[in-house]
Amino acid sequence: MWAVSTVTMLVLAGILPDFRLQSADGDSATTIAVTAALGAGAFGVLSAVVWPLLVRLLLLVPALVLGLLVFFLNGSLLLLALRVNPSGHPQAAPETAVIVAAVMSAVASATGGALAVRDDDAYRRRLHRLADRRRRRQPPCSTTPGTVVVQLDGVGHDVLRDAVDGGLMPTVARWLGISADRGTGADTGISADTSAGTGTGTGTGASTRTAAGAEPGATATRAAAAARPAAATGRVMAAGRPLPAQPPTHRLTPWRTDWSSQTGASQLGILHGSNHDVPAFRWYEKETGEVMVCNRPAGAVELQRRAVERTRDGGLLTADGASRGNLFSGGADELALVLSVSARRGRDNRSRAGYFAYFSDPANAVRTALSFGAEVVREIGESLRARIRGQRPRVSRGGLYPLVRAFATVVERDVVVAAVMGDLLAGRTVVYADLVAYDEVAHHSGPHSRDAAKVLRRLDRALALIENVAEHAPRPYRIVVLSDHGQSPGETFHARYGLTLGDLVRAGCGLHVPRKAGRTRSGAEARAAVRAALGRTVEEPGERHTGTGSRSEPVVLASGNLGLVSFPDVPHRMSREEIDARHPALLPTLANHPGIGFLLVRSEEHGAVVLGARGAQTPLAGLDTDPGPLAAFGPGAADAVRRTDSFPHTADIMVNSSYDPADGEVLAFEEQIGSHGGLGGAQGRPFLLSPLVCSPPAADGADLVGAEQVHRVLRRWLREAAGGPQVPRPVPAEERAA
Repeated sequence: MWAVSTVTMLVLAGILPDFRLQSADGDSATTIAVTAALGAGAFGVLSAVVWPLLVRLLLLVPALVLGLLVFFLNGSLLLLALRVNPSGHPQAAPETAVIVAAVMSAVASATGGALAVRDDDAYRRRLHRLADRRRRRQPPCSTTPGTVVVQLDGVGHDVLRDAVDGGLMPTVARWLGISADRGTGADTGISADTSAGTGTGTGTGASTRTAAGAEPGATATRAAAAARPAAATGRVMAAGRPLPAQPPTHRLTPWRTDWSSQTGASQLGILHGSNHDVPAFRWYEKETGEVMVCNRPAGAVELQRRAVERTRDGGLLTADGASRGNLFSGGADELALVLSVSARRGRDNRSRAGYFAYFSDPANAVRTALSFGAEVVREIGESLRARIRGQRPRVSRGGLYPLVRAFATVVERDVVVAAVMGDLLAGRTVVYADLVAYDEVAHHSGPHSRDAAKVLRRLDRALALIENVAEHAPRPYRIVVLSDHGQSPGETFHARYGLTLGDLVRAGCGLHVPRKAGRTRSGAEARAAVRAALGRTVEEPGERHTGTGSRSEPVVLASGNLGLVSFPDVPHRMSREEIDARHPALLPTLANHPGIGFLLVRSEEHGAVVLGARGAQTPLAGLDTDPGPLAAFGPGAADAVRRTDSFPHTADIMVNSSYDPADGEVLAFEEQIGSHGGLGGAQGRPFLLSPLVCSPPAADGADLVGAEQVHRVLRRWLREAAGGPQVPRPVPAEERAA
């Protein structure tokens, strides 16, 4: 590596006019070579010794700022290396030093990786630097299997199947026993028949779908999924004999989320065993007058505290665990990029201490910074391309979003994967890591877009890297991959109807709404309903309803396609009768709107009821016999609504957008064309990919429902890996029949 760095420095000195290694009078070739060798050596030593200290000092700097400082710091180290060089008179302009340092770091990283590929011991030594140094002073790790759980945030079960069938995720395909040239395998539940298939060990089968309803340019994954099995079958028949199927190592199982199909509720339930009283991603709590948001540090801390208090257990990761990139700690001692501890300031858990293990290597820092910039450019280009093509649906992707996307798809991924690699080499018992790249991109580009497909390919490479490192770990590892929810496509509520859910609620209450929203058809209908109920229209700016007294305006919050309406001046959950007495046009306005699927309110006479269009009203107790407005939302919807109704902080009015079963589309109350948070479509159908050596997640034919049940399954697998009490293996129907 020293030799390659020396040659790189010589080449750059010959190319860049402001970088030279010889004196003004000229030097011999030997002197120039010695100067380059000493400069490259000094730069390497400074990078190894000084760089980690600089990163330690900059831990409290925001991540995006740190990324911009990477090049400046690296260039400063090169200038220092040239200054202390005892041979020759090397010189470089500051801006040139930044370029030279970046190129040399990138070449050093590539060289080290290339050399390590042919030598397992060298490869392991290189990766072992990512392990926590304090771990070396602890006793040797156990020889029982460890468990790595990787969460692919927002990747639905059907999206994963399409990606596997389309060749986007070869690592997952290999785990499922799907050969690269067939598109199908044994015991996977993914059938070569494009109509339907149910396989052993998966719990379900699903047909290959068409691209109906997908945005333009977004059908590559699904089209490939449909064509690949047919082409593979043709090759098999042409050969005259079936190709041998690769034995699967994993099973693919779908599971069903709670009504709140979002990361906060799902990950809290998976890691801490309880997501009780998490009705949405954000909700209003009347006793404190505050809005609770799952991805705010204060909110994550409080939710984790409540879950631990309810379960009387620290979490899934309390036994020698590590939590990487998550909202919650799961009880782990080893933490990196965990939101619920980000506000704490301690020696071991500073706000951005998780970055240190990765950015302490300047080559990693430069590579990530370059990838970050490339991702920003890629997002700007894709956004411009979508606008030029007039792609619909489409949401704004300007402002800071390119930086946010680059952070999620590059920085967070690199840091989390590096931390997991260190955990494997340190031999930790259980690791839970969240990769958020797909979820972030799918919100703005669509869950079946070309952008999202590229992210899936990169996530598969990350899984392959984790699998490769696990082979060098001091103990065997079982790799479990799961998702916390899926995403449902569809345009926004605002784009279709010209007003937001908040505007519609205000109009239904007779309050002033923006002029543009008031002129829409929905706004006009709401005004007419208020006029019929109250004998007056919507109030104008500065007006106040007669007799409203100290009534405050409703708080309207959105979580994907789930809306929550609360009246803050009423300390309790308002009943339907109270709402009708105060705002007689509000519930009919909402229930009859074509963009709203159903409402949940509590009635003094009938208990909790589900309201739909044209006066439909079904008590929760009768949903099993008459699903009413929930019929389109599929099995399990009634149970999910009942559970949410029991939460103390359920809003006065819970609003779920409409859902079209024909194309799987919902209407997001937020600015997202791939959304999740409520009921309807793929958002409520994530996946669980587990090793076959683990017991099946659920009994034969049973559904896996709710994040809390996934927690219990993972607990069981951890006991099995540790050699603890085993749960009897459910006997499949075929074995019972035999």
